[in-house]
Amino acid sequence: MEAQGQEGPNLAAALDREDLNLPDRYEALRGASGENLRAIIHPVTGSLQALDRRFSEMRAARRGALMILRGDSGAGKSTFLDTAGFFWEGVVTERVPRNAEVPTMLEALGAADGPRIVVLEGREALGGESAVDIEAALHVVNEFLRSPAGAETLVVWPTNTDDLTALLAELGGKIGAEALFGVGDPVERFEGPPEEAFAEIAERTVQTLNSGASLAALGVSADQAAQMAADASTIGGYLGLVRQALLSNEGMVRGLLRVERYRLWTLVVAGNEPENDVAALTRGSHGYADIDRLLSATKANVVKELKASPEKAGLLATNLDARILHMDMVTALAIAREFGGESLHEQMRARKMVTTSSGQVSAASRLKASELGLLLAADSLGPRRRGKRPGGSTKDAFGSLALIASRDDGAINCAIGEGLRHSGLIDAFGAEVDLGTELTFASDLLLDRGGEPIRLEIMWRNKTSRAEIANYVLGKLRNYGRAIGYID
Repeated sequence: MEAQGQEGPNLAAALDREDLNLPDRYEALRGASGENLRAIIHPVTGSLQALDRRFSEMRAARRGALMILRGDSGAGKSTFLDTAGFFWEGVVTERVPRNAEVPTMLEALGAADGPRIVVLEGREALGGESAVDIEAALHVVNEFLRSPAGAETLVVWPTNTDDLTALLAELGGKIGAEALFGVGDPVERFEGPPEEAFAEIAERTVQTLNSGASLAALGVSADQAAQMAADASTIGGYLGLVRQALLSNEGMVRGLLRVERYRLWTLVVAGNEPENDVAALTRGSHGYADIDRLLSATKANVVKELKASPEKAGLLATNLDARILHMDMVTALAIAREFGGESLHEQMRARKMVTTSSGQVSAASRLKASELGLLLAADSLGPRRRGKRPGGSTKDAFGSLALIASRDDGAINCAIGEGLRHSGLIDAFGAEVDLGTELTFASDLLLDRGGEPIRLEIMWRNKTSRAEIANYVLGKLRNYGRAIGYID
């Protein structure tokens, strides 16, 4: 069955898979929220202690200081300096960009209300600036730090080469010596987070920036993550290796998808209203299936197969845009009454069910407000709210509808497709449409919106559980994986 309908809103935002977000430099994270950054940042204890010593000495001496921070490119110097305030309340970080005049910027900063770090950005190696220019900048910094405006400021000059480090130490020693650098070595060596923390940092970064996805969900196993950590010298280099592996995995699976870029959405409709169970098996505000939660929710045979290589199952779910959504009983009944065909209504009447619209809210309005409707309309789900529980008559009516679905789900599934088309949420739909692969396998509904296909599998139950939902979704993932030749 196919139906053509009216034009609707542009759904590109809702239907496009989220692009992988895994930057290997802190500059790409500066727009992220503080809450997200706190979830990612790993404390570098030794360097934090060095900052603490510098600030303690500054307070005692009643003047500012200069720190030369030597670390390899990608070690995390910018991350460390920009997020120092996460570990010391009141510490703020300001930056002097590479193209800015140091005297002008320092003058514009004025005095600080508390401990402040000023980072001289983009000057990590000897480049266009001559030794004369560098010496002039150091003179300006020295004067600023001796002034009242710079008394609580630690100016940090990050470097990633030994020649610039040596030149800064030599010139600074001539200009201000201990009064500029403090007592001890003028150079602070920055090693970045330890190798054993690389995988944890990558995991947290992926989860925070990709709607809660795990490395396994994107196709990187624990063994692969550990091996890449051994191969990388810095956290930036490690994140680059992980990103390369993720993109390679993604491209491999997408290459198997042939002409159609399958999307696998599961709609759960059950008489015990399992919206909390659906929420427990998903991540983010778009209902993405969480492969780790799915695998731990059931002990069915399909889990034994998929647990052998959970990263393959996770990558499959990610590339199939697998989502799990809930539809409440009232909406399902309203759809059956208003958009059901004669075959469905005949079966409903045989069970003494109402087949005409009832209530003040139309089925189309309920459908648009449902989780499925929201996502098709390029919206997000937001926090799930438990509404008023249906009464006994509604439960009885849905029980009859679920029984019909157990014997002839095609009729009620087509009612949902017709409701979506009528509401302008899709352009057309087909029922029991084959995947078009060597393995014969058909989807309950194939939704078409602006040329973007969505395979919708509808789970009708009078009563269900979290384990049963997980088993159903994992079974569909396995079938789709077999159909495209990704799973044996």
